[in-house]
Amino acid sequence: MDCTPYSCQAGSGKREAGAIRPKSPDRRRPGRAEGWDAIVQAKTEQGERARLSRSAVVRRAITLADSEGLDGLTIRRLAQELGVTPMALYWHFRSKEELIAGVAETIWSQIRTDTDPAAHWADQLRGMLESLVGVLRAHSSAAQLLIGSEKLGPAHWAATEVTLDILRRVGFDPRQASEIAKSALWTGLMLAMSEPGAGAGETEQERAEHQRRKQVELACLPADRFPRLVEAAVPMTSCEDPEFHYRLGIDLFIAGVKALAPAP
Repeated sequence: MDCTPYSCQAGSGKREAGAIRPKSPDRRRPGRAEGWDAIVQAKTEQGERARLSRSAVVRRAITLADSEGLDGLTIRRLAQELGVTPMALYWHFRSKEELIAGVAETIWSQIRTDTDPAAHWADQLRGMLESLVGVLRAHSSAAQLLIGSEKLGPAHWAATEVTLDILRRVGFDPRQASEIAKSALWTGLMLAMSEPGAGAGETEQERAEHQRRKQVELACLPADRFPRLVEAAVPMTSCEDPEFHYRLGIDLFIAGVKALAPAP
């Protein structure tokens, strides 16, 4: 027997006639079916990407967030809504955080910034605030989106720039204008989130029951100690006229800014 560190062979090393050739190690490529599945999957993802645009993904994401809340907006859930695989969405958004930022940017872009330069400055400011409130009312998820946005985009800066310019032209200094602009945003958010009866995720029946219990709670307070709360039990816990709620809130804000405006 001839042996070396690399081989060990019996006899003279010549292969005898009719000898069976030993099988070589199995080095086959992945199965044909497995390779075909990968090709099909790649082709499917390419087709999904081709028929999906970033704006289409964002529009459906807003609809989903409005109906199921921001917590219900996930890449997997959104992919199901669009009828595609999650990987098709990752070509547009690398994470949920990036998706949320895209949705917030789209919400900001719906705020109208085309104010009339010839109008009174207070009317221009009112128009900006009314547009903000309109967007917040149109999308139940908008308030949470705007509050939680960490990455602010061009649409946010554009709205802020217009607001600051209105205030600077009337005579407010940069510090005052900045505080008023931030207060305008929070006024809109507060009005949207504090609308009586506008509980997030509640059905009509649940909302009505919630209001009824709050009304009973206030109406049953000791009248000698809380006479004003008792008489206001209904308007404090319901909103029969949402327009009045928003109109009065905007009027209060504009009146306050006008009272502080520098004299001409």
